[in-house]
Amino acid sequence: MTREKILITGASSGLGEGMARQFAARGRSLALAARRLDRLETLAGELSGQAKQVAVASLDVTDTEAVPMVFDSLAGELGGLDRVIVNAGLGKGAKIGTGKAHANIETVQTNLIGALAQAEAALKIFREQNHGHLVLISSMSAVRGLPKAQCAYSASKAGVSALGQGLQAEFAGSPITISVILPGYIETDINRGVKTSMMSDTDSGVRAMVAAIEAEKRRAAVPAWPWAPLSVALKLLPDAISAKLV
Repeated sequence: MTREKILITGASSGLGEGMARQFAARGRSLALAARRLDRLETLAGELSGQAKQVAVASLDVTDTEAVPMVFDSLAGELGGLDRVIVNAGLGKGAKIGTGKAHANIETVQTNLIGALAQAEAALKIFREQNHGHLVLISSMSAVRGLPKAQCAYSASKAGVSALGQGLQAEFAGSPITISVILPGYIETDINRGVKTSMMSDTDSGVRAMVAAIEAEKRRAAVPAWPWAPLSVALKLLPDAISAKLV
């Protein structure tokens, strides 16, 4: 099935912007949401010659009352939604217990509470129309908790993955499908400063994400190399070894 009408949150930069560009190149209709409306409007102008339609809206996903209103409004502009990509995320963080709890709490509120609010809004639309594809952008850090400043971030993404697994069980065999995408290190603002030989460039990483989304995979570590085998290894390896990988 081709999902023609796609909503992407966190679309003003990074992975969200990259996915918007790739889906636009495929001639899809796009609904783009993010906090920075000016950047969305600039992006919409760039995509207007490729995408069938582009609608934009300002949205802070931590404003849980605004999320369903924005989703409904964008769905109205596109005449429905076939796919919602829950991508908006935050990478702030600090070592827990060092007096910077606000950074960790903000990250969890955006990445997990915000994702839940988006899933609620998307699935209300999908239930009413009896079809749809919900895509939750998690992270490889959900597989095995990261230490120090990444601890709260990985915990928030583990929650996103668990949310997806529960929804997959609920909607099994129905016209509503759920995908959980776990990107590894892909070059974006969130990963700026991370020193690793496993960093993928933005274009390659986004292409892998879009391919997994189009295939409507239940769970996909992307790019597949090296993250698919690592996603298995991180679950099984002893702590002393896995700690060196994360």
